[in-house]
Amino acid sequence: MKIHIQGGTLIDPASGTEQQADVFIAAGKIVSIGAAPADFNAAKTVDAKGLYVAPGFVDLSARLREPGYEHKATLVSEMAAALAGGVTSLVCPPDTDPVLDEPGLVEMLKYRARNLNQAHVYPLGALTVGLKGQVITEMVALTESGCIGFSQADNPIVDTQVMLRALQYASTYGYTVWLRPLDAYLAKGGVAASGAVASRLGLSGVPVSAETIALHTIFELIRVTGARVHLSHLSSAAGIALVREAKAEGLPVTCDVAMNHIHLIDVDIGYFDAQFRLDPPLRGQRDREAIRAGLVDGTIDAICSDHTPVDDDEKLLPFGEATPGATGLELLLSLTVKWASEAGVPLGKALSRITNAPADVLKLPAGRIAAGGVADLCVFDLGAHWRVEPRVLKSQGHNTPFLGYELPARVRATVVSGHVAFESR
Repeated sequence: MKIHIQGGTLIDPASGTEQQADVFIAAGKIVSIGAAPADFNAAKTVDAKGLYVAPGFVDLSARLREPGYEHKATLVSEMAAALAGGVTSLVCPPDTDPVLDEPGLVEMLKYRARNLNQAHVYPLGALTVGLKGQVITEMVALTESGCIGFSQADNPIVDTQVMLRALQYASTYGYTVWLRPLDAYLAKGGVAASGAVASRLGLSGVPVSAETIALHTIFELIRVTGARVHLSHLSSAAGIALVREAKAEGLPVTCDVAMNHIHLIDVDIGYFDAQFRLDPPLRGQRDREAIRAGLVDGTIDAICSDHTPVDDDEKLLPFGEATPGATGLELLLSLTVKWASEAGVPLGKALSRITNAPADVLKLPAGRIAAGGVADLCVFDLGAHWRVEPRVLKSQGHNTPFLGYELPARVRATVVSGHVAFESR
């Protein structure tokens, strides 16, 4: 289909472009920016006057809950949520049921996602069989079936020898290993960040050292193996400082932070509000400021939604027993814009953390607007505000610590591979 996106302000963080220009799409590609190609007759025109046209967003962590957890969410509901949030490419962790540790399971997920003809889905294969941290998976076969990297999700590998062998295997074939830096023993039983708030509430804590000790181990193993590692969901100022040093040393490391941790701190838990039960737990104000600074100076490569739909009943339990997680795909743009506004960060620089920067982590030609490139685009209204309420969320999971917040920026249309996959009414 030929599409004409008319009158919008085109913003492409990768090239630093911000200008009013029309975009012309045909056969799934951007065929021209500015002037229409000869004999171009649009079958559909998207009126973008007063709106921004950005690359489709790239989310490095979104649980779709299939297979195995359809009572929490389905592929259909979460893909709809992705499109409503302007997310055109997303990475799903392997902690499904069954775990994504066999090629057939990955192929089934890719097939289901492809048939929906919506956002691009990039599965992470399990680093170890069953995510049990004991036996390394067949990474070559999983890559051939469509995995873009390998992860333990939130299940740390306790045996350092297994971790060493996994990184050696990955390094041999040039694969990326995604690791959540967490010492299993130090974090055991913790439900909140160690500190004054957790102590006052009587909640078991997860110390900062659970993150930093794991990071030291990971960096030593990278030095030994040369493996490329992506660090997921950093949460502490000390952890970010270590990553900054590792990057300065030249280690092949990238990292992301969950969007909730850009805005919230441990005090926000209030009186045991389970909506704020997240993993990693919310830390102090100093940690939040370090996260924001790391995003500005490039230490942190990307912001992810950490989209984790949770059943309502699982949030009605006492804080320590509630299931951690929150819906996030539909909030990714708004919370990124909110941070940019509060921190005085230029819009293009902020959007780079959810467009070209995460695409670079994935080594994909996504998150960009260029003639000849794939037409994955998001049209949004920067001046619009909306209230986060369960009834407006398309995700099957309606739990988020931002319920009741009024947030800036609203997606008006999402284009995936040259077709308009979402339009707001």
